[in-house]
Amino acid sequence: MSNAYLDGIIGEYSEDNFTVKATFTVFLGLALYNSIELLVLIFASFRRYRGLYFWSLLLATVLGVIPQSVSFILKYYDIGPLWFSITLSTIGWYFMVTGQALVLFSRLNIVVQDLTISHRVLAMIIVDAIVLHVPTTVLTYGSNFVRTSVWVSAYKIMERIELTGFSLQEFIISGLYIYKAVKILRMSPASTQGHNPNRKIMYQLLAINALIIVMDVILLVLQYMNYFVVQTTLKSTVYSIKLKLEFGVLSRLVFMVQSHRYWPSDTPKSYTRPARAREELDYHEFLDIAQSNPEYPYAPKNCKSASSRHREVV
Repeated sequence: MSNAYLDGIIGEYSEDNFTVKATFTVFLGLALYNSIELLVLIFASFRRYRGLYFWSLLLATVLGVIPQSVSFILKYYDIGPLWFSITLSTIGWYFMVTGQALVLFSRLNIVVQDLTISHRVLAMIIVDAIVLHVPTTVLTYGSNFVRTSVWVSAYKIMERIELTGFSLQEFIISGLYIYKAVKILRMSPASTQGHNPNRKIMYQLLAINALIIVMDVILLVLQYMNYFVVQTTLKSTVYSIKLKLEFGVLSRLVFMVQSHRYWPSDTPKSYTRPARAREELDYHEFLDIAQSNPEYPYAPKNCKSASSRHREVV
């Protein structure tokens, strides 16, 4: 087995290729920069440090992207013991990938009120976490410490499977809420000029999620082309960008649902419209994000806080 085949998978990146080194260093630097900026946005935008959305977003950043990025700097530049960088990478990978999925899941209730769908999505996230994380972790340690062709080949196969599986998971969750969001937008009353007032928001949502899908596709292409070092480091940057885009997606979803007064009349019986008090409970965490910071870059101007909505109801 050639050193080129093993390089990056086992131990440090030892090839004298300045372009590759510069590329993965820039990617990891961008991931760390985005993470720091995201932390500032999180603590500047949340009034309440609670809820699944807050904790999944925070942990995906602090225990996900940051340790994942630092671990590859240590591993590829051969800084410190190998077991430490691999362990740090594994922990970061868990929180980054599954944490991102929980971020997507946590705001799904804004447009999906069917508990059956929510339970199935959560079950998918749990099953994928077990089926994809555990075997990959075993093969990661095996390929780095046993160092036989069987372990390395098995790891390369499993790496493709897990990346494909997690990408499909994200496609499903994103596609689900896009479908529901578009359905609600189509049922919104038209303006006096005959145009849907929320059409611009719909295009923004579709553009943001199209970008997310494109980034996942790029990772898959790099993986199947055997650009292991570039793919693993680009992944940290991609997930840091995804988490930042969550703020833009969230505020637009909240504004869209607020501006839509009636749920679609053709929704199935399994779709349960929540009571007004339940809506406040479900949405207050997200509404406060958009209103708590006057300079919040993604907040629509007409987005109301949960407290103001509560005063309207009373």
